[in-house]
Amino acid sequence: MGKSLARKQIISILKGMGQEEHAKKSSAICKRLLASELFLHARTIGITLSRYPEVDTRPIIEAAWNEGKHIVVPRCLPATREMDFREITSFDCLETVYMDLKEPIVQQTKAVGREEIDLLIVPGVVFSDDGYRIGFGGGYYDRYLDCFTGERIALAFVCQTGKEIPVEPHDIPVNVIFTEEGIISCVRS
Repeated sequence: MGKSLARKQIISILKGMGQEEHAKKSSAICKRLLASELFLHARTIGITLSRYPEVDTRPIIEAAWNEGKHIVVPRCLPATREMDFREITSFDCLETVYMDLKEPIVQQTKAVGREEIDLLIVPGVVFSDDGYRIGFGGGYYDRYLDCFTGERIALAFVCQTGKEIPVEPHDIPVNVIFTEEGIISCVRS
């Protein structure tokens, strides 16, 4: 199955999940991450502001702020398909951009380099158990991960995991996937 079809199928499944079920599973994933050593030891966390039906990332961001951690979110640069991560200190530092995405307002935030991010929460739609992913199709994270040396994780509902994914030379996997049922340590052969 091609990436585009797999992406469409999983998005359809996610959109079919009831809001109560979505909230319950999303909360379980967040609690699992917040209790993890990866989260506890991270000082600077790279994360996106999720949109329904993705796992809700707002509780993670708020918990990180409460613990004095730095939160950096990406600003996409469409001309080059690259990202610039910028620190936000409140949700007021964000603006709505194309495709209804929330990104940092440049004048209110400072850029943070790859080497400063301890933990990067990589978004995706479909995941294999060895950590490869099908994202939303822009290739932004593939480019960013190419030179990223910190810890790479993902948040996903169980229905998004355990899939066969065609792997291309530029694909860089995550190391751990947090789901509502457990933690998948991604082992590659």
